[in-house]
Amino acid sequence: MGQLKTTGSEFATGLRLLGKGFARYGRNPKLLLLGAIPAVITCALFVVAWTFLIIYIDDLAAAATGFADDWSGFWRGAIEFGAGAAILIAAALLSALTFTALTLLIGDPFYEVISEKVEEGLGGTPGAVDLPWYRTLWPNLIDSIRLITLGVVFAVPLFLMGFIPVVGQTVVPVLNALVGGWLIVVELTGIPFNRRGLRLADRRKVLRANRALALGFGIPVFLVLLIPIVAIIVIPAAVSGATLLTRRTLGLNIDDQARPPAGPPPLRPASPAGESRPR
Repeated sequence: MGQLKTTGSEFATGLRLLGKGFARYGRNPKLLLLGAIPAVITCALFVVAWTFLIIYIDDLAAAATGFADDWSGFWRGAIEFGAGAAILIAAALLSALTFTALTLLIGDPFYEVISEKVEEGLGGTPGAVDLPWYRTLWPNLIDSIRLITLGVVFAVPLFLMGFIPVVGQTVVPVLNALVGGWLIVVELTGIPFNRRGLRLADRRKVLRANRALALGFGIPVFLVLLIPIVAIIVIPAAVSGATLLTRRTLGLNIDDQARPPAGPPPLRPASPAGESRPR
């Protein structure tokens, strides 16, 4: 019971960190405009993609269920409906991941500024690795590709499970939100972790030790990202919140007047001498 209570508390804390991210991001009108630019570009691309998907979903479902052409009308309709739902669920997972990855890549310099402003307001970034954004673009791209690939690996079985009556329309969306929320939070925390010289493996290790906290943050972001227009505001605010989440998992303060929570000392990057300097 105590473990369940702790898990629930950590999940709620993750949700609150998202709210704090919105609050900090919304305080600065310049950051509002700065963060919206790359998200608007990505959103326009995805609105077009989703429009075509919805227009042709019946054709795609029929093509995926060609084996049922000789079935009776009821069962053929049922399996096509399940296929359509499975395609949309798989597309939602991949869409949220690729939307986040593409937006962060397009707006890396913008979101680096947002994340850094958050940390500056909380005393700076201990052990920061001072590298220009173009030096981090390629490693960030590699990390994003790895996460999207992992998303595809999960999307395939979720797609197949979508054909199962009832399960495909109840259990699969829940699993989709869990997987999507986890991958989203790993993606979003890339900026503050990379600033410390910590790569994808470090990120996953730290977040796994704070799984409930990470899911409490990531699941709401994943669900809101399914609404294209809202995503314009969500991504930059989520970057702000992910910076707070990173600080909390590394034992740093997340409130202006708060004392750092008890916990293990922050991980130290394995970077060449001379690249790291405290701020």
